[in-house]
Amino acid sequence: MTGQRQNPEQYFPLADPELIDDLRRRVRATRWPDAPDRAGWSLGTDIHYLRQLVAYWADGFDWFAREAEIGRLPHFRLMLGGLGIHFVHVRAADPTRASLPLLLNHGWPDSFWRYLKVIPLLTDPGAHGGDPADAFDVIVPDMPGFGYSEHPLEAPLTSIEVASRWSELMSALGYDRFATAGGDIGSGVSRYLALDYPERVIAVHRMDAGLPFFAGDRSTLAPEERAWLDGTANWGATEGAYAAMHRTKPQTAAFALTDSPVGLAAWITEKLRGWSDCDGDLERCFTKDEILTLVTQYWVTGSIGSSMRMYNANASISPEQLSRRVEVPSGFSIFPGDMVRPPRAWLERTANVVRATEPPRGGHFAPVEQPELYVGELREFFRPYREEYAKG
Repeated sequence: MTGQRQNPEQYFPLADPELIDDLRRRVRATRWPDAPDRAGWSLGTDIHYLRQLVAYWADGFDWFAREAEIGRLPHFRLMLGGLGIHFVHVRAADPTRASLPLLLNHGWPDSFWRYLKVIPLLTDPGAHGGDPADAFDVIVPDMPGFGYSEHPLEAPLTSIEVASRWSELMSALGYDRFATAGGDIGSGVSRYLALDYPERVIAVHRMDAGLPFFAGDRSTLAPEERAWLDGTANWGATEGAYAAMHRTKPQTAAFALTDSPVGLAAWITEKLRGWSDCDGDLERCFTKDEILTLVTQYWVTGSIGSSMRMYNANASISPEQLSRRVEVPSGFSIFPGDMVRPPRAWLERTANVVRATEPPRGGHFAPVEQPELYVGELREFFRPYREEYAKG
């Protein structure tokens, strides 16, 4: 069950206090736009909510306390394909058990932040009311250009190329075979791991099927599939402006979002609200500290521009790649508050589905919104594959 190992270096860079002082000065000096009366969130980020959030950012939020808390996890760095990759690697609490290695893939606009709440539940279930036999070794890398991983400066990487690097990462850590899971862009990375390394990926769990690609005769689709394709196109027309910018002109937006912390907070916060199961109340799903931990991480790493450029890279993926079917055993958890929710017929068209569920609560960021529910989904899906992994 182990391959050629490498020794990654421990790595968790602390923010320069002067950078945080500058952040607070910039927040306090914000030049605010006007906004129509009672616009709320209908035109984008609500100015009244954002003023409250950034007032706390300037004078209440303690980044260094959050940084210290996160830094207690085992963080590492490894060179892969010429880029320094940051990842969290937490082994199962009981070393006497054959724990299933689980590679978790994040999306945008996030990082390993997406999985902070679920890591202890996955690695030490016995301490959190679960069965110790369900423990995982958990590996959570930041994709190139996200979080604390290096930014690709020659060309952004596609999800296919990231999957290739993650295969190298798992070999370097000594895992010949492993399970993988993800959402958003991370769902695509998990998909390509299963497509390109089926001899290594035991099973794959995804929170979504990605935006649909279909070049065939629509009359061959089930009615619910056609309705979903139409609904997804409508969602793109009404909610997809951010993605069009990322795909086509990410560098233009990067100037503003890298220079203005309030602009950055507006860009990210609107997506946290719009894509979560919060019924319009953002803080039903995320505390101010959780929101600002993510936004501040983007600020201190300067990664908003490089993260957006991955959309531009993924736009180059060929139709042949987009239409491939995953034959590795696949599980899906389609949360009710997520953006585009595919029907079962589409899931089965695109993957070898052995389990598909619709949990009662949660959205696009379910590992943060509903960590216990999300962990329960992973435990149930991957449980039958533990014995197979243990046999080698």
